[in-house]
Amino acid sequence: MPLGLRRKAKAKSKETAQLVKVEQVGAGGCSLPDPPPPTRKLVFYTQLAHGSATGRVENFTCVQELYAKIAGVFGISASEILYCTLNTPKVDMENLLGSHVGLEDFIFAHVKGNQKEVNVYKSEDSLGLTITENGTGYAFIRRIKDGSLIDAVKTICVGDHIESVNGENITGWRHYDVVKKLKEFKKGESFTLKLIEPKKAFGKLGPRSKAEKSSAEKIGTGRKTLRLRSKGPASMEDMPSETKTKAIEKIDDLLELYMGIQDIDLATTMFEAGKDKGNPDEFAVALDETLGDFAFPDEFVFDVWGVIGDAKRE
Repeated sequence: MPLGLRRKAKAKSKETAQLVKVEQVGAGGCSLPDPPPPTRKLVFYTQLAHGSATGRVENFTCVQELYAKIAGVFGISASEILYCTLNTPKVDMENLLGSHVGLEDFIFAHVKGNQKEVNVYKSEDSLGLTITENGTGYAFIRRIKDGSLIDAVKTICVGDHIESVNGENITGWRHYDVVKKLKEFKKGESFTLKLIEPKKAFGKLGPRSKAEKSSAEKIGTGRKTLRLRSKGPASMEDMPSETKTKAIEKIDDLLELYMGIQDIDLATTMFEAGKDKGNPDEFAVALDETLGDFAFPDEFVFDVWGVIGDAKRE
C-alpha cells in the first residue's frame, strides 16, 4: 500500500488502535490512569534556578502537579514557572526536564523574569528558531541558529518564553502552532514578539545538606527513572537503553529539521508507535491513529521509520 494512501487504512483491531496513547504536552489537567503510578515513595530536591533554599517535592503524578508542588514549596504561583532543568541552574536546553526524571536528579525551576517587546523585520524566509514547550502551555525558544535572522536580534535569547505575537496571546498554544504562526509572516513583513525571560540569579544558590549533596555528582547512577506525562499519571520505568535514547534523540532532530520544534515526549511517542511495526505503512497508520493532528509529511515519516529500523538492527 503506498504510504500516501495510509490515511485510508483502518486499524485491524482495537488493540492496534490503542497501541500508543497520545501524550499531549500542552496545557490541561491530569487525566485518570493509564500505567499505574509508582508505588514507592519518591522525594526529589528542588531549588529556584535564580537562587533559593532547597525544598522537597513528592506525591505528584504528572507535570502539572510537579509544577504545583514546586510552587507550593516556594510560595509562588505555578504559572510563574517557565520550565525546569535537571542538575543545573543554568538555562541549559540539553538538560530540560522532559519526559523522564532520574531518581537522583535535582530539579531547578526557572521562573518568570523581565518582559520585553521586540520588533522583528523578516528579511529572510527562515527565522532560525527552534521552539519547544514546558508541558503546561508555555512555548519557549530552545535554539537559535548561528548566523540566522534571529541570531542578529540580541534581545531575543534561548530560554525566552513567547507570550504573544503581534498582540495575540499564545499561552496554551502547542509549539507547532507557534511555529506555524511565525511562518505565516512573509519575507519583508514585520511583527512584534512579547517575550518573558527567566529570572536571573541574584547570588549563590542555597547550600545543600550532606544528605542532599550535589545531585550532579549522581547523574546516571540510578537504574530507574520516573516517566512524567502532562496527561495521565507518572510511572516508574527502567532507564532507556543507549540505543533507544539515541534513536529518540535522532527523531527529535528530525522534528526540528522538518517542523521547527523539539519535543522529546513527542519523539518518544513516535518511537513507541513504531518499535513493533513491520513496515512503514503500518507505522504510518499507527501515527495517524495516535498523532493524526500533526499531519506529518510522508518524507518525514520515512526518515523516522529509518531511524527506528536502525535501532531495531542494533
